Amino acid sequence: MPAAPNRQSLTIIKWLTFLMFLMFAMTTDSVGVIIPAVIKEFHLSMTRAGAFQYATMGGIGFAGICLGYLADRLGRKKTIVLGLAIFALSSFLFAAGSSFPFFLALLLISGIAIGIFKTGALALIGDITHSIAQHTATMNAVEGFFAVGSIIGPALVAHFLGIGLSWKWLYVVAGIVCVALIVMASCVEYPVSTVTSGPPDFRRALGMLTHPYVLAFSAVISLYVAVESAVYVWMPTLLGSGRNTDTFLIAYGISIFFLLRAAGRFFGFWMLRRFNWAAVTAAFSLVIFACFVLSMLGGIRTAAFLLPLSGLFMSVLYPTLNSKGISCFPKAEHGAVAGVILFFTCAAAVVGPLAMGAISDSLGAPKYGFVLATGVAGLLFVLLLLNWIVNPARQLLRKLDASEYHVGDASQARLPD
Repeated sequence: MPAAPNRQSLTIIKWLTFLMFLMFAMTTDSVGVIIPAVIKEFHLSMTRAGAFQYATMGGIGFAGICLGYLADRLGRKKTIVLGLAIFALSSFLFAAGSSFPFFLALLLISGIAIGIFKTGALALIGDITHSIAQHTATMNAVEGFFAVGSIIGPALVAHFLGIGLSWKWLYVVAGIVCVALIVMASCVEYPVSTVTSGPPDFRRALGMLTHPYVLAFSAVISLYVAVESAVYVWMPTLLGSGRNTDTFLIAYGISIFFLLRAAGRFFGFWMLRRFNWAAVTAAFSLVIFACFVLSMLGGIRTAAFLLPLSGLFMSVLYPTLNSKGISCFPKAEHGAVAGVILFFTCAAAVVGPLAMGAISDSLGAPKYGFVLATGVAGLLFVLLLLNWIVNPARQLLRKLDASEYHVGDASQARLPD
């Protein structure tokens, strides 16, 4: 078991993790606001402009599957500092760029950096929690800060564009925050993680691709990410295609979506202490599906209200499913398995918006891409409903909860599974 750091170091580690997720969310979840500006600046189609999403997610996915093992081999601290350093450098270089290919190259590099430090941070969560239930609750808190970053980023882009500055200065701001995080990470005492055994390098991660729990959780998470990215990548374009859509919702719809998602994740921290996680995710996925169906039936004005509202119910799904998937393995393998799940996450974040953009371009309107997203949301609900009914991972999670964690108190032990 990892050695416990002192209380002050543990507090700093938690806040460092929170702020890391907030910082990179400022960039990754601003893509929906940046893409319309990029289309005008470089005269691009929706499919080509979507490369701003594809490059970042492709880099994160590559790092997840090929470099996720670093968190288990180098240790959490070295992995986090390495990823943050690469991210800071690539972010500052945005100020020197002026061409579309150059920006895509930087986005690819920054995505690789995110994949490195994110897998380190996800593995670290297992080291500083005392039960799987606490792990899930902490993941929701961490993703809550990610959601806050998702609010700050688009707001900064809108502000920069409003005063005549380029969207690229968002990355410079993120780079400055990243430098502060590197200083924090370098100075704090981390838990000593268990050394992994077995095949070296990323062969262990590739071997996990055949594990049924990895495949099952990755499949469901991929569907969720495709639905979520549909909103934050293409909703501004969808709302902008309407003739009578409220200009306030066009300008701030993404911020409302992220605000509700942030509120929901902090609420999820409380909810998952009281209700069965499988029931919560099934119920919330049903509401998400309903939001998409009614948006397609009611038209763009209806979508302007319901698509942002869906963020409130998306909030709990990703951190909860990610936590349960990672927790199906011993702590010594959390870095590698987090990387594999992250790969599927990013693949969905690329394929989903790419398919939506291609369908929208071919049929001549953004709404056709959202018809596809509605079908994906329906499939997500069906799978989560089956998971609630069968709950196949229940026994494995209970076994690992007893063998890998120290339950801190009786209340933790009674948390719903």
